Amino acid sequence: MESINRISDVAIIFTVQNLNRTFEFYTQSVGLNLEKNDGYLLCTLPSGTEVLFFEGEAKPGTSPQIVFGLSQGGIDDAAEALVRSGVQLLTQVTEAPGGWAVEFADPDGHPVAFFQGQSLPRKL
Repeated sequence: MESINRISDVAIIFTVQNLNRTFEFYTQSVGLNLEKNDGYLLCTLPSGTEVLFFEGEAKPGTSPQIVFGLSQGGIDDAAEALVRSGVQLLTQVTEAPGGWAVEFADPDGHPVAFFQGQSLPRKL
C-alpha cells in the first residue's frame, strides 16, 4: 500500500474520564512529563512517540488507539487505498485537532488511525 512509505511517526491516544486525575497519575505514579493543553494532555517521549489523553467516553476496546502520522499528507488517498484493499473504515476522513484523521479496523477489529497535519495536502 502506498501510504506505508509515508508513515513518519506514531501516537498513542487515550480517552479518559478525568484529565486532572490522569495528569496526577501519569506524572506522579508513572513519571511522564505531561504538558497541559486546551482540552488534552501531551507527552512526547525521547523516541518521538507522542502519548495524548483526551477527556471523553471511551467504549471498551477502543482506547488506547494507535495513530500513524502521514508525513507527506495524502490522507484521502490513504483512505481510498484502504477501502480498495478491503479494509473496514470506522470513520470517513474527518477533522481532528491540528489536521485530518481516518479510523479503520485491523484484522482483529482493533481501531487504528492515520493522521496528517492540516497544512499538508489531503490528496497527493
